[in-house]
Amino acid sequence: MQLTKHDFSASIAGRIRRDWREWLIFLAFAGPNVALFAIFTYAPMVNNLILSFNDWNMISSDKAWVGLQNYIDVFTDSQFSRIFLNTIVFTAASVTLVLALGLGGGLLLNQKLRGRNAARSILFSPHILSGAAIAIVWIYIFDPRFGLIYAVLHPLGIQSPNWLTDPNWSMPAIVIVYVWKYLGYATVIYIAGLQAIPGDLYEAARVDGAGAWMRFRHVTLPGLSPVMFFLVLTSILSSFQSFDIINIMTKGGPINSTNTLIYHLYELGFINFSIGRAGVIGMILFVLMFVVTLLQLRYLDRQVNYA
Repeated sequence: MQLTKHDFSASIAGRIRRDWREWLIFLAFAGPNVALFAIFTYAPMVNNLILSFNDWNMISSDKAWVGLQNYIDVFTDSQFSRIFLNTIVFTAASVTLVLALGLGGGLLLNQKLRGRNAARSILFSPHILSGAAIAIVWIYIFDPRFGLIYAVLHPLGIQSPNWLTDPNWSMPAIVIVYVWKYLGYATVIYIAGLQAIPGDLYEAARVDGAGAWMRFRHVTLPGLSPVMFFLVLTSILSSFQSFDIINIMTKGGPINSTNTLIYHLYELGFINFSIGRAGVIGMILFVLMFVVTLLQLRYLDRQVNYA
């Protein structure tokens, strides 16, 4: 049976109407989110890019176009390499510890233990607290004369280090506080992932004679791979943007030992009023996070078992 010209035209018109209906449904649901992203994310990002090519102190209305001079000033700054390295060290240490300790905590609190629900709540509670409040508490804990760590070490004859004033200890102190804040979140996500793994897989592994390590390696880790991929991605992005703990506890010191890109952006923009250079740091952070995310989506996603 052959379609007439009228039938063919009606078929095309019906398909166009369906396409338009689908687009309208899409816009109705996604449109508000896209608009919010455009207003509060994309527009500021474009504005930041423009500012990075200008000399502006945020007070005067006059902006001077300087081209790439701000980029040259930032990259030739003698402190930039130290600040960039601090960012990488802080991210690598904090993310590794959060993921490793969170996995251990998830495995432990997924067992049928007495009081495990209370333990989960206690472990998760720092995540919902303000980073500034947590930093103030830890300043007292780290105090080398009156702090909690001093009270524990002094009876043992061990001198408490100057955590926040010694360049050799300041970065470990910041990492400890960051891990303490985000460990509970990672643990709870791991527990959710563990509970989603079918018990039949563990039973089959036991029947095949697999021990605890083999079950962990061949059942637990593959089953947790989507959760681990999510945590790696979000933890790295979160650590790049960690500001409040550093601002309250060390303000990037001593001697720039805890100064990271996000805090350096604050220094340049809101202390030195060099908005152009702060915009450069913002673009560096954007490119860094974009590249890290792209690499993870490109390579780590292949290792994820979504079955």
